[in-house]
Amino acid sequence: MRWLAAMLFSALAGQASAQDWPQRPVRMLVGFGAGGGTDILARVVAPAMGSALGQPVVIENRPGAGGSIAANQVAKSAPDGYTAFLLNNGHAVSAVMMRSLPFHPVDDFQPVSMVATMPLVILAGPRAGFGSLQGLIDVARLNPDKLNLASVGIGSTQHFAAELFFNSAAIRVVHVPYKGTPNAVAATISNETQLLVETLGPVIGQIRGQAVQALAVTSATRFPGLPNLPTAAEAGLPGYDVTTWYALVFPAKTPAAIVEKTRAALRAALAREDVQKLMINAAFLPSESTPGELAAHMRAEIARWGGVRDKAGIKLE
Repeated sequence: MRWLAAMLFSALAGQASAQDWPQRPVRMLVGFGAGGGTDILARVVAPAMGSALGQPVVIENRPGAGGSIAANQVAKSAPDGYTAFLLNNGHAVSAVMMRSLPFHPVDDFQPVSMVATMPLVILAGPRAGFGSLQGLIDVARLNPDKLNLASVGIGSTQHFAAELFFNSAAIRVVHVPYKGTPNAVAATISNETQLLVETLGPVIGQIRGQAVQALAVTSATRFPGLPNLPTAAEAGLPGYDVTTWYALVFPAKTPAAIVEKTRAALRAALAREDVQKLMINAAFLPSESTPGELAAHMRAEIARWGGVRDKAGIKLE
């Protein structure tokens, strides 16, 4: 009976602790360096979440291994609501690119909610002369392995999105990896490579300045900040739908009451007009989900990119 009483006391204490949460600042780990897309989103959302929670949400950058260093730290943290993780779809890509991880990419985390999405964009250099996405597809079909694609690296989200594009369009293009977005963009502008698939945020300035030609966004709907730019589906690639996504998770076994309080704070933050304006200016679109929907999405993305990896013959790291 003593063990039963102890278990009951522990459960009641946990409920009381969750009801009183938070009593101190909450850490939000970001698996990438300052100034990157995930970091920018964190710095937009965290202050508004802190206001709703009544305690600061403090951002900590733990870059390395495609976000896996931060993920591992969170997975092994106490499930007390004081260590959160803002991950992006690179979390799913790492799960299919790395031979082994020191954590399970889904089971070791307690999903809270989606936070935002960002479309990718299919770009051509100013001298490529495709005119449209269908024009690019037509040229590539007539000239297999003659066009070059720039990317930020083998196994990156951009590389996977491009390979899915090539599979869907039945074209063959040579992949040329570069060290970072600036180098990949420069290669496309100079016609060293003829096309580039990149997340919208880092290149929206070049698109607006017409340094590169945007052929289509990869999302199912048009991006509000570039309303005249068609989706890939509209431009000749039916069914193609890829977005970068960002989500908030805790360590597994974090109490449901803490998860719900966090969801409510996130919902309040995303409803704020100032937060929405900052997000859209940076090419993010606010997005929400239930914990269950997020878990299902993470599993589906891992399965999806695993299939793309196998079809494209991309080697594990």
